[in-house]
Formats: sequence, C-alpha cells, structure tokens
Amino acid sequence: MSKIDLYNKKWIDVVFEDKNKTYGAYKLRQENSWNTTKSLLMAGSVFIFLFFTPKIYALLKGMAPEPPEEVITEVVMAPPPPINPEVQTPPPVEPPPPKQDQIKFPPPIVKPDNQVTDEKPPTVEDLKKADPGQKTMEGDPTADVVQITAAGEGPKQAVVVEDNTVYSFVSMENPPMFPGGIDKFYKFLGDNIKYPPMAAENNIQGNVFVSFTVEKDGSLTDIKIDRKLGYGTDEEAIRVLKLSKRWNPGMQNGKPVRVKYNIPIKFSLAN
Repeated sequence: MSKIDLYNKKWIDVVFEDKNKTYGAYKLRQENSWNTTKSLLMAGSVFIFLFFTPKIYALLKGMAPEPPEEVITEVVMAPPPPINPEVQTPPPVEPPPPKQDQIKFPPPIVKPDNQVTDEKPPTVEDLKKADPGQKTMEGDPTADVVQITAAGEGPKQAVVVEDNTVYSFVSMENPPMFPGGIDKFYKFLGDNIKYPPMAAENNIQGNVFVSFTVEKDGSLTDIKIDRKLGYGTDEEAIRVLKLSKRWNPGMQNGKPVRVKYNIPIKFSLAN
C-alpha cells in the first residue's frame, strides 16, 4: 500500500466508476495537477519580476547619459574711476523773481508739542497782497510771465470707431425684441406662414431652425437655415422673416449693436 500513487488518474476512474463524470469533482480532480503547476509557475514569475525590478531600474538608470556639468564663469568687475576733486558741482540756479510778491506758505506737518515752532501760516489778509509759495520774496512787476509747460494744441476729438461686432443675444444687456414681445412675433408668423402644398401632401411637420442678424436699425439680415425640414418649409420660413417689421435693436453699454438671433419656426398641420 505504501507504493500506491493516490494521484494517479487510474484511482480517479475507480472512485468515480458508475458516477456522473460530466462535471463536478471528477473534472476538478482530472485538472488538479495542471492547475497546481500553472499556479506555481505564475506565482513564481510574479515574485521573480518584483524581486528584480529595483535592480533592473538601477541598471537602466545607470545607462542613461549624465547631464553636462554646469560651467561657472567668474566675472571680474572693473573698479569705478576715481573722483576728480577739481570737478565741482555747479550751484543750483535760482529762478527769476515772480511778477507778484510771494509769501511763504509752509505745508501742514503733524509734530509733537515739544517740536512745534512759532512759524505760523500766512493769514487771509497776507494772501490778498501776495501769492503763496515756498519762501517769502519780493516780486518784480517788470518780469515776464514764466510759462512752465509748453503750449499745446488743446484736446482733440477722438476718432469714433463704429462697433460692427455681431453679438450673441444670450450675453446681451438688453437683447433685441420684436415690438410687443415674442408672443406677438409668433402670432405674426402664424398669420403669415402659408403651409407648402408639398409638405402638406406628405404630412411633413416639425421645426425649422433659423438664424438672423438684428441690425442697429432693427432690420433683419443674414437670414439662414441652421436645421432644415425640407418640402418647401425652409423657403417659406425665410420668406416670412423677410416680411417682418423692424425689431427693437439690442443695446450694449447704452448703444445699439448688431445681434445674432436664433429661433425655431414650427410647422404643424393640426394648427
């Protein structure tokens, strides 16, 4: 009995003799050896791969070229030239005396009480006789009036650039509107649309999506069909939009602008 191999497939057939061998434990026992071997091989491969991954990474990193070393260049700055003691700064030039007497008007400065001096600002009577300035000096009635800045040509009127940008009605401050509101516009469409005979014969119903530009004067231009329905409905939608009276234009920053508008026109035989 010690030499009997219980894993031999002969013993499996003996145990499962006269029993259902299509599925269940018989099939599992038949494939047990192969499944065990396959599991061991897969687990061993994963373990070896994980074990050698750091070494492979270090090997690949060592094969990469090293970046070039930074070269530091030392720049020697030349010393400034020596100061020539014989060259002297010219004294400040005093401006010519004003045409009218001038009295010193010190600017207001906040100081502690122990630092306040007896210097007082000029009175109203003093300012009637002299102009305020940085220091007190007598005027020269014969002096010419000094013009500080050059005379210019005065402000010029800026060139008005007309805004011809076509805005979207979704982002408008005041979007364009048909006189009386959108309900009046749909009533206008219903009163003027003539159902195309070809569309009526083929029972064609649905929406024609149109887009147009509301100009600054309220007129409709650039009428296009964005999504067609066919059978003459597209042409009829364009024809009726051309009959529309002027809209109230869209306003942006208080000025009329051009606005692109999108709207569906419904064709229905029931109505």
